[in-house]
Amino acid sequence: MTGTFPYRLCEDPRPRFGAVVLQVDETVEEDLRHAFPPDAARLHVSRVPSGAELTAGTIAEMEGHLTRAAALLPAVPHDAVAYACTSGTSLIGAVRVADLIRAGCDCAHVTNPLTAALAAFSEIGAARIALVSPYIAEVAEPIRAAFVAAGHEVPSAVSFGERVEARVARIDPASIREAALRALDGSGADCVFLSCTNLRTREILPALSAETGRPVLSSNHVLAWHMARLAGIEAPRLHATS
Repeated sequence: MTGTFPYRLCEDPRPRFGAVVLQVDETVEEDLRHAFPPDAARLHVSRVPSGAELTAGTIAEMEGHLTRAAALLPAVPHDAVAYACTSGTSLIGAVRVADLIRAGCDCAHVTNPLTAALAAFSEIGAARIALVSPYIAEVAEPIRAAFVAAGHEVPSAVSFGERVEARVARIDPASIREAALRALDGSGADCVFLSCTNLRTREILPALSAETGRPVLSSNHVLAWHMARLAGIEAPRLHATS
């Protein structure tokens, strides 16, 4: 065999997204692929080492691995890269997260579920947020504090008090629905936010929004919405009615 066969190069016109996902997260990658089917965008996923339990300590350790995890994404420009952890962002800080991600990869935008949630609240005009979190207080409380620091009221917060991620991924969606209804009850909230990328919320969002008559958003829902908005493509509806 002699010589080489000539070929041409071509660029893929689809938007390119990246996601840095916790090693123990079993939910967010599937939800993002549901939001961005192959004909709509390319999605590359990297994993960051994370403990079997999510605590302030394991989140602090995760911070040291974020740049390396981002560097394991394909070495091509991305329209947006997401750090897929709400609690991690609230403890590390959104600006610090963005700096660490940018140090590892080429991306036009960096987002995370906390930043995405705040953008979504602004988009729908929600000032009072009923919050549901799966985690223990040291992990759940900074999310509430971040919302308050951004100018929102959080009149009600419900938590499952869990720290083991494998259990978070297996919390029955019916239990999540019941927690959302409890958080909303008598709170006067404009919106319900289901925090945590590992919670299985996608299948209950439309019915729960219809049942409550209020927008019901989740970490994964707002993350996909914000990534799409940053890339300038059609975004999932925030009211979760489709």
